[in-house]
Amino acid sequence: MRLKFVILILVVTSLCHAQYSFSGYINTEEWQNEVYLSIVEDYRKLSGVYSEQIISKTLADETGFFEFKGNILDEKNRIYRIHVDKCSELQQDVNHFNGHCSDSEALLFIAKNTDTLKLPFSFGNQVFCAIESNNPKANVFLKIDSLKQDMRFSYGEFRSEANRKLNNKKWFKALQSYGKALSEPLAELYVYAYLSDRGNDFHSYYAQDLKSNPYYDNLKDRLKAIYPNASYTKQYINELEADRYMLGDSKSSGTRMRFYVLLLLVVSVLFNIWLLYRNWKLKTTTTKDLKSKLSKQEWVVLEHLLQNKSNKAIAEALFLSVSTVKTHIHNIFKKLNAQSREDVKSLFNR
Repeated sequence: MRLKFVILILVVTSLCHAQYSFSGYINTEEWQNEVYLSIVEDYRKLSGVYSEQIISKTLADETGFFEFKGNILDEKNRIYRIHVDKCSELQQDVNHFNGHCSDSEALLFIAKNTDTLKLPFSFGNQVFCAIESNNPKANVFLKIDSLKQDMRFSYGEFRSEANRKLNNKKWFKALQSYGKALSEPLAELYVYAYLSDRGNDFHSYYAQDLKSNPYYDNLKDRLKAIYPNASYTKQYINELEADRYMLGDSKSSGTRMRFYVLLLLVVSVLFNIWLLYRNWKLKTTTTKDLKSKLSKQEWVVLEHLLQNKSNKAIAEALFLSVSTVKTHIHNIFKKLNAQSREDVKSLFNR
């Protein structure tokens, strides 16, 4: 009996500690105190700020310290982003259109539900320049970005068409090899997304390389083995097949090309519908779970609270005393494990 009790205690203790903690500091004189955590499920949206990717928001204190913690993340590595910006909530939709936000700083990293991640200030109080984590893969994107900085420097030493072509060939292979050496397929996807982007000079090398280099099929196998159910893997496989189809069938008729474009569009639309449905289902389930914790009267008070009404305004609307409203709000905070109105609104995406 004593042995079973000890085992039970160990299991409960391990479950209690099985949560993530992402913390750091920002310069409150430069940035607003809102800090956002996002999950990146589309590696074509690694750069930029997309509101649909945001999964949590927290406020930095007067020292600039912030922390995200919980146990809702995936048990396997995924790509996450922490970002700050200077946009007000009313400006978010405008400034983040198509992911563009000029007044923002972001950090991409790899993590899972049990990881601890700290972002201390770097030299000159620069934000998001260093990572301390128990996950050895957390900082692979920073390493790749550092290599890309070296690449940009080499391009700037002497500007000419010949210099640019030689550097393109050199750095295409260098970046690809470096990504593979990191032994993390998600890091390789970061490099792949950059090299295969139709908007840069590397795309022509990628198109030629794809015809004969087994690297791309090997990367597909690594992704399927380590991340079989991740959206990145499905996206990569679809893109690889699409690019090979275009390269191998470049002389096909216009009818077949239009069919391919239409097919790709349908796949893209279905993928986005799936993401929207999943997010809607998660939100609906979460709202139902939270609602079940509250009494009928507390839920009515909560609806008014989510409309940013003051305690006095809620009391007048419900014909209650202010003290009764305060009691209901206190109980709501306690049942939802919230510390403030902002915490409550974040639970309901308000």
